[in-house]
Amino acid sequence: MRIMNSRPWYVDYLFIFMGTGIMALAIQCIFEPIGLVTGGFSGIAIIIRKMTAGIVEGGVPLWLTNLALNVPVFIAALIIKGRKFLGRTVIGTVLLSFWLYVIPQVDLTQGDYMLSAVFGGVITGIGIGFVLLAKATTGGTDMVSALIQKYVRHYSVVQILQVIDGMVVLAGLYVFGLKPALYAIVAIFITSKVSDALMEGMKYSKAAFIITDCYKEIADAIMTQLDRGLTGLDATGMYSGDKKTVLYCVVAKKEIVELKDIVAKIDPKAFVIVTDAREVFGEGFLEN
Repeated sequence: MRIMNSRPWYVDYLFIFMGTGIMALAIQCIFEPIGLVTGGFSGIAIIIRKMTAGIVEGGVPLWLTNLALNVPVFIAALIIKGRKFLGRTVIGTVLLSFWLYVIPQVDLTQGDYMLSAVFGGVITGIGIGFVLLAKATTGGTDMVSALIQKYVRHYSVVQILQVIDGMVVLAGLYVFGLKPALYAIVAIFITSKVSDALMEGMKYSKAAFIITDCYKEIADAIMTQLDRGLTGLDATGMYSGDKKTVLYCVVAKKEIVELKDIVAKIDPKAFVIVTDAREVFGEGFLEN
């Protein structure tokens, strides 16, 4: 059984570098020119600046609010996730700021809210997906979501992020107006779907149930030709009452065609069920 080694460390940092750059592109060239705030600590900072404009001249600066919000979150991350996670997140936060400084502000959608919500959501989702694949965040609500997900494992980081950012947009409804807020929610939804698809796609496999009388020959052929293990499940045909052995096998996406060819050559009458395996960890697949 071949074992897939974990990717080299520098690939994760390349993901962070690429992901933060893509996120910054969406912020600078799609969201910011049209005033579309899709949540995050930056959105909270804008709300606070607007609310404190009458108390402090110009309102509380965005950088100060971001710093005040991120410091306790970074401390919590250090305690809960450890130094390795925090280190990558610091790099992600710094790189995002770097890209925001470097990338010029250009209105790519020419003030079109629908284009901004759709394309901004897709581009941001790709960027966030790359960063999360590297087991890092860019701080802010990304990090908060990653910390919460440790205690609610049945939800993904992106799903939690979607809820938090949605709450930020709703809180800023009176600041940004109804129309931008509604389009911001659309962008957040698209972002979460794209991020989930990107992350699951890296772990996506196929599972096959094979019902056949030639289970020994098929199992030997799969183990020899695909170098994949199988599990034999004892079963009973409810119509015939015959005892059968059902083969269960998980393979990579690109191997499912070859698996079906093997089965068809040995037993053309075999009954094969192929399903999606969203995440597969262990020997021969990704490390958990």
